[in-house]
Amino acid sequence: MFNSPILLDATLRAGDYIGFTFFTGYMSMLAASIFFIIERGTVSDKWKTSLLVSALITFIAAVHYFYMRGVWLETATSPTQFRYIDWTLTVPLMCIEYYLILKPAGAKSGMLVRLILGSLVMLVAGYIGEAVVIEQNVLWGIISTLGWALIIYEIYVGEAAKVAAASNNPVVQKGYNVLRWFTLVGWAIYPIGYMMLPGNLLHGLVEGYDPTKSSPVDLAYNIADAVNKIGFGLVIYTIAKGATAEEKALARA
Repeated sequence: MFNSPILLDATLRAGDYIGFTFFTGYMSMLAASIFFIIERGTVSDKWKTSLLVSALITFIAAVHYFYMRGVWLETATSPTQFRYIDWTLTVPLMCIEYYLILKPAGAKSGMLVRLILGSLVMLVAGYIGEAVVIEQNVLWGIISTLGWALIIYEIYVGEAAKVAAASNNPVVQKGYNVLRWFTLVGWAIYPIGYMMLPGNLLHGLVEGYDPTKSSPVDLAYNIADAVNKIGFGLVIYTIAKGATAEEKALARA
């Protein structure tokens, strides 16, 4: 069902569900970018940067999905390198979003450094294990998990969690809690896919899975990317709109 022949004419065919999600992925994320840019003019100045970063996240992903779709249609192989280039740019930007929404409540730059460091360790180690030395993917997976754990610690226990709890803005607190769930639960699909590599814990879960070829893992990654990136941006948008409305109400009082 998931293994397709090489399509030399690079044409999306009926029944190519993975190709379809590459196509809808870049179209939906491009649309989200346009939406965030337009709506940026409707929020107060201190939230404009947050919406700009949301637009950058989805735009960068849209460009990469355009190229990943081309790789898929031409070769029917998983575009692992493009995925990691995308993630290496967009995941740190998602970490920056945490800092931006908490900065008015007193977040320090050290928090931002720890989040970005965790994301880079997670992604660089993951790439090495998935594309460079696959035979050592368990070791590199452990290192990658440590980077993810640093992010989770920071947003649930560390400075980010403490600043959010001390914030007197209920809109920010509620939005922050939703963002944490995206990071904890929404990102879970990625380590699950990684653990299906040869020799890893879930290898064999999908019959005939080869990380260099077509697989349902690509389908899951594509859907998860769109949901996580667009959803993350929509939460930021909700925070910005809610906080702006509150500021206007206080100004009128």
